[in-house]
Amino acid sequence: MLDKRSAIDNNTTIDITNKKSKYIFVTGGVMSGLGKGVVTASIAKLLQLYNLKVSCMKIDPYLNVDAGTMNPMIHGEVFVTDDGGECDMDIGAYERFLDMNLSREHNITTGKVYSTVIERERKGEYLGQCVQIIPHVTDEIKSRIRGLAAKHDLDVLVVECGGTVGDIESLPFLEAMRQIRLEEGSENVLFVHVTLAPLLDVVGEVKTKPTQHSVQELRRIGIQPDIIAVRSKVMLDSSIKSKIALFANVSMHDVVSCHDVDSIYEVPEVLHQQGIVERIKDRLRLNIDAHKFSWGSWRHVIDSYRNLNDEVRIAMVGKYVKLADSYVSVNQALSHAGAMLGYKVKIDHIDAELFEQDSKSISMLDDYSGILVPGGFGKRGSEGIIRTADYARLKDIPYLGICFGFQLAIVAFARSVCMLDGANSTELDEHARHPVVHLLPEQRDVVNLGGTMRLGLHEIEVKDDTLAYRIYKSNKIWKRHRHRYELNTEYKDILEKHGMVFSGWSDGARRMEMLELPDKRFYFAVQYHAEFTSRPGRPEEAFLAFVDAAVKYKRGDQPDSVSKPKQRVRVRKSK
Repeated sequence: MLDKRSAIDNNTTIDITNKKSKYIFVTGGVMSGLGKGVVTASIAKLLQLYNLKVSCMKIDPYLNVDAGTMNPMIHGEVFVTDDGGECDMDIGAYERFLDMNLSREHNITTGKVYSTVIERERKGEYLGQCVQIIPHVTDEIKSRIRGLAAKHDLDVLVVECGGTVGDIESLPFLEAMRQIRLEEGSENVLFVHVTLAPLLDVVGEVKTKPTQHSVQELRRIGIQPDIIAVRSKVMLDSSIKSKIALFANVSMHDVVSCHDVDSIYEVPEVLHQQGIVERIKDRLRLNIDAHKFSWGSWRHVIDSYRNLNDEVRIAMVGKYVKLADSYVSVNQALSHAGAMLGYKVKIDHIDAELFEQDSKSISMLDDYSGILVPGGFGKRGSEGIIRTADYARLKDIPYLGICFGFQLAIVAFARSVCMLDGANSTELDEHARHPVVHLLPEQRDVVNLGGTMRLGLHEIEVKDDTLAYRIYKSNKIWKRHRHRYELNTEYKDILEKHGMVFSGWSDGARRMEMLELPDKRFYFAVQYHAEFTSRPGRPEEAFLAFVDAAVKYKRGDQPDSVSKPKQRVRVRKSK
């Protein structure tokens, strides 16, 4: 029996009796990393452009409650929402495509679901029943999906199921989706299956067998996909589509080519040209008028990536460079800024440990127009980052530090300019002679690591007549955070005495949020994660200023003209 009430969290229950939301479930086969998140976001974007009220949800089958304690070199970036949710990086993709701030409730994990079910069992809420995967776990999954759609009164909720069909971890979620289709009716639920058709260079032929097997596996558990989105290096021709359609039991028009493109922001256009919206409209009986469709500002986004005049090279020196997805939001923020300025940003990811093993190798940074140090944790590679921050200062190469890059820029300056021998962060040296960066006071009694950092959106005050003010054009901004360590304000005076300016702060000036070196062409670092609020067509301001400074450095402009980008965007408070 369909439950008429649905919970989106442990404290909120919403009546869904009269809600008429439609659901699109996106599954994946063959292998991970095919781009389900981009396909999900692209479908949602197209429906949004038809003036439908749409949002996205990501399901992650791992047992972790959230992504916060996961290794970024295995799982990828931890994306942080306004409400402090530590989420899968696909939540960031959804935000960038939809230009919408999501929340922790948009990301379901096995850990969240099982924790809730076990808690209810301990409270006796199941009235003596034997608690099982079906129906108790699947009911909780369905409750969260329906609850999100009801809370936001959505026309369509696009739900991505992480993992690959056939994984044991995904089975309860796929079963819940199958049940939702049965309960809601086929006119209210649609399945899109993302799969792979590899191109074998040896024979020059696109192979369909992996897609065939993947669809068969999905059908074996009771789900017939409505649309097959096929990832391939090249656009699929009609003969390949026809073959896939035959074995997948769908019309040839329901096989969509998701071939490689220069920018992920072109994918909605690729899907639209193949009529995917018409297929979705017909299956879900959506009341949308094709004449009301407009690319609007999204056309400017697409065109900006197609009309890049030149290239600017940025060195990203970090700890997790072996997996590009570890810094996906930083990569995207740089690309947003570059596209607005008409430049392709060429990012080289450099392992900070290299500069510890070979001190002379740091001269390779001379080949770049800008140096960026992203977030990170732990001692490994930290000395290499400190040397990087120092090198950028000495060589006057544009520098942008994010979180860890902010903290270690302070350490570098304290050692080299303030001559504080033994200056360090207590994260790296608990007994540092000069702990210029230390643990947040409220963190000292924290035991659990998951979900306990300073997280989410915080208000920041910006000082007049500073680079920070020229960048943000406002005395107040709101940015997302994820950190345990901060500047030890006992050292603020000595740092400022030697030329460092702290141009932004929060919590009544108890916490410093921005630093800059006015005598440099562009040396700027922030404690917050500026990358999380950058959007295509509306780049985050610090990234825009940094890339602008790098472009001017590349051109050989005089320092006094740097760091004042002509193009500015209006600062909006996140909601």
